[in-house]
Amino acid sequence: MRFPLSLLGALLVIVPALAADPPKFTFPDPLAMQDGTKVATKDDWTTKRVPELKEMFQQYMYGRYPELKAKLTAKVLFEDTKAFGGKCTLKEVELSLTIKQGGWEPKCPPIHLLIAVPNERPKAGAPVFVGLNFNGNHTLVDDERVHIPTGWVYDKQHGAKDNKATADGRGKAKGVWPLEDIVKAGYAVVTCYSGDIQEDSDKSYGPYRSALSPPSGGPPRADATATIMTWAWGVHRMVDFVIGEKEFDAKRVAVVGHSRLGKCALLAGAFDDRIACVFPHQAGCGGTGPSRHADAKAEGVKRINTSFPHWFCENFKKYNDDPNTLPFDQHELLALCAPRPLLYTNAADDLWANPSGQFDMMKRATPVYELLGVKGMEADKMPEQGKLLDSRLGYWMRAGKHEMNGDDWKTFVAFADKWMK
Repeated sequence: MRFPLSLLGALLVIVPALAADPPKFTFPDPLAMQDGTKVATKDDWTTKRVPELKEMFQQYMYGRYPELKAKLTAKVLFEDTKAFGGKCTLKEVELSLTIKQGGWEPKCPPIHLLIAVPNERPKAGAPVFVGLNFNGNHTLVDDERVHIPTGWVYDKQHGAKDNKATADGRGKAKGVWPLEDIVKAGYAVVTCYSGDIQEDSDKSYGPYRSALSPPSGGPPRADATATIMTWAWGVHRMVDFVIGEKEFDAKRVAVVGHSRLGKCALLAGAFDDRIACVFPHQAGCGGTGPSRHADAKAEGVKRINTSFPHWFCENFKKYNDDPNTLPFDQHELLALCAPRPLLYTNAADDLWANPSGQFDMMKRATPVYELLGVKGMEADKMPEQGKLLDSRLGYWMRAGKHEMNGDDWKTFVAFADKWMK
């Protein structure tokens, strides 16, 4: 049969498009060194692979972890031993940090910790959730004694005007960190405003990002400490405080964070094994989600680096157009937390955070957990909506959108009850 030339031309145009292969990604083996050597023992993992992975995440993604010793001085600003109907002690602590390195002594502004502790707690102290909040401690409670941030804040959120916090924001975000409910469940909370550590702005290096980088006299290094790493360093200073206080159980410290602060929570857990349990909520690209993906509905490396150039170091931008060439992916950041339990939580409408990709990251990290003698992800497919998969690498997805709310906290507590109590 003979076809008209016009029809043959159309077929030549259409057929290749239909036959085009989807992008193929090669995920690094977490149990293989960069030179190809297999990681076969726990000792190999701890002494060889862990340092190698931490070095790569610093060099190519988050920037350098500030290897600085900080002396902490805590000052109680107020304390209410009969908060929430007498069941809780609510207080705020001004945490001052003194850093000295040679003749260099940066000026470090105080970090304000809002603390809620159940009055009835074990002799060893209460298990505790540590994490950063988005809008200031004053937005989490109605108490007028709680400090209002004086620096940069997210504009037009919870009473903020012209990037400045106001008293109109008091108590406006109680549902994000439902302190009374968490305390009733037997857990303490230590939280602070993320901007006390680092403003979330590409126009600012303050207050701590600049303070943690000794002056070099030249342009910033391509692996200079970026914002998410600065936040993680600040979380570790909060952990320093927690493990020094008798009201908390130093062996039962969990870190929690939402969205960009969820990325921080995962990084903080990966770089500090004093953290017993990790809760990165809806943390997506640059956190719990893979860099290698072709999901048009999920955020990718180029988009996140363009929208938030200050979150990651300059080296990470080299992979905008081809993340497949990254020497690692996010399952290996998760693996740095092994054998500790982690819970990835998501929302059905939040496809931007790549819930299915996050689940895949957990499966790919499971061999590391098994090498260390424990089970990791105990499911082959994502659990149905609303059902908690409470294996050591746990997963949960609810209905709804990109936010942190009371339902999420009920799930955090349920997972913590299994793995931290």
